[in-house]
Parts: sequence; C-alpha cells; structure tokens
Amino acid sequence: MGQGWRIAVIVLAAAGIVSTPLIWLLNGPDAGELVGASIQVAVGIAALVWALLQSPPAARPRDRATRTGRASRGGITGVKRPGGRGSGSATAKDTGEADGKNSVSGIDYTD
Repeated sequence: MGQGWRIAVIVLAAAGIVSTPLIWLLNGPDAGELVGASIQVAVGIAALVWALLQSPPAARPRDRATRTGRASRGGITGVKRPGGRGSGSATAKDTGEADGKNSVSGIDYTD
C-alpha cells in the first residue's frame, strides 16, 4: 500500500471514529442506533489499526553499471532486464565497447 493511501485510510478511520458519537449518539439513541454506532466505531478502529500496522513499501532495487569492460560475441556490458522485467531505476555510465552480433553496452531490455 502506498504512503498516500495509508494516510487517507488513517484520516478516514479517525474521522469515522470521532464522528460516530457526535452525530449518532447526541440525539438520545435507541438500541438500534447504539448497535449501529458500535459497529461503525469498531470498523473505524479496525481500519485504523490495519493502516498503522502496514509496513512501508520496500525500496525498489537500483541496477547500476559503471566503467564496465568490453562486450563481444553477444556479451553485455551493463544491465540486462529481459523483456523489460524488473522495477526501480537502471543506469549505465561509461560502459565498455560492444562489438559483434547482439553485443550490448548499456541497458538491455530484450529477451
């Protein structure tokens, strides 16, 4: 869960918990309204606890290749992400020379 969604859930849960006694219970509730208010508060508390216990998203990996050697006969000097798979950033700086068929110097996203 992203940080923005987590904050939104916390704010909405807190608003639900606080608004329940203010709106429902100030008008002399009957048994049904009291049960409804209890359920609403319980759901708000559960959402708040759930949002607070969510771990922050894991940092995406960063692939880096710097000052690599020479690629020949289909070699790669840099970063290979077959089919564009993977997440996070990929950078290649001062990679070596690539000569020969299918040699790559830099970042390779092909299969």
